[in-house]
Amino acid sequence: MQLLRGVVQHYDWGDQQSIPQFLGVEPDAKPWAELWFGTHRSGPSLVKTSTGNQSLEQYAGDLSFLVKIIAAAKPLSLQTHPTDEQAQLGYQQENEIGIPLDSPLRIYKDISAKPELLIAMSPFEAICGFRSDEENIELCKRFGWNALGQHLADDGLAECVRWALTTGPHSLPEHMPAWAGRLANMYPGNGGILVALLMHHVKLQPGQALYLGAGNVHAYLGGTGLEVMASSDNVVRAAFTQKKVDIDEFLHVARMVPITTPIVEAVQQEPGVWNYPVETQRFAAQRIDVTTSHHIRASHNAEILVCTAGNAGSLTMGQAAVLRNGEAVSLSGNGTVFRVWGTR
Repeated sequence: MQLLRGVVQHYDWGDQQSIPQFLGVEPDAKPWAELWFGTHRSGPSLVKTSTGNQSLEQYAGDLSFLVKIIAAAKPLSLQTHPTDEQAQLGYQQENEIGIPLDSPLRIYKDISAKPELLIAMSPFEAICGFRSDEENIELCKRFGWNALGQHLADDGLAECVRWALTTGPHSLPEHMPAWAGRLANMYPGNGGILVALLMHHVKLQPGQALYLGAGNVHAYLGGTGLEVMASSDNVVRAAFTQKKVDIDEFLHVARMVPITTPIVEAVQQEPGVWNYPVETQRFAAQRIDVTTSHHIRASHNAEILVCTAGNAGSLTMGQAAVLRNGEAVSLSGNGTVFRVWGTR
């Protein structure tokens, strides 16, 4: 096992305190939004070896998955992620018209889908996926969201979302929930708020998760969590951001179908070991609640361990490590460690 040095991303929605506290360093008044552990070109990690730092890719190969600590003090964009086929086509098209990979105008930074699993480390608030049309029409009637309800009833979900995002500014309805009111204060008249009113609003407790497959529409509103995803940085944005918004591409990629609930509950594999069922073959994630001792022997090309709380002996809060296939580590003490690996 070798310790990892992650890469911090200072996006404007980041929290100034959470990730510095996680790492045990002094805050510097910058927004610390994400801490990456992986080999993606936008933030490749280093391995701390006895002879100095080495790139994780050189040490363990190009990983198909990426692990992040995310800390949101402000809402993130209303967004979705492409399939592999959509990513490959978008990447090729942006290359052909000459958009540099590091350009703020770039949407497709690689050729991969970006399925994601967000596991709450603190209470975490988000909007994720659409409710059924029937439930939304009833809510629109109950709260007097008349224009929204009429468009949904007359045109269906996809055309209602198109109307909300391509017209405006809108006169937003009264009697919105507090979270939508906060968005309205930040983005007055923005049609993304009307789209958000049709979505599931969730408040995760630590240990609960969201799974975000290709085409899922979502926005994180606030909190700290651990994210596991395919090693991709492809994001198609529609609202709530100063970054590039592409409504046409968003409407092309987004899946306008209702889901029952976006929340993923961990399933106990054995005492103290919890798996997160996900609808992807790209990665798998496991939570280990260490109370006495636990032995891990890696059975995949590379596995990443992240200690998110307490002291697990070989790892303490804020530390991450990599295990290569066949390598082992023993955890002891009292802490929480996430174990992540790629499955394809």
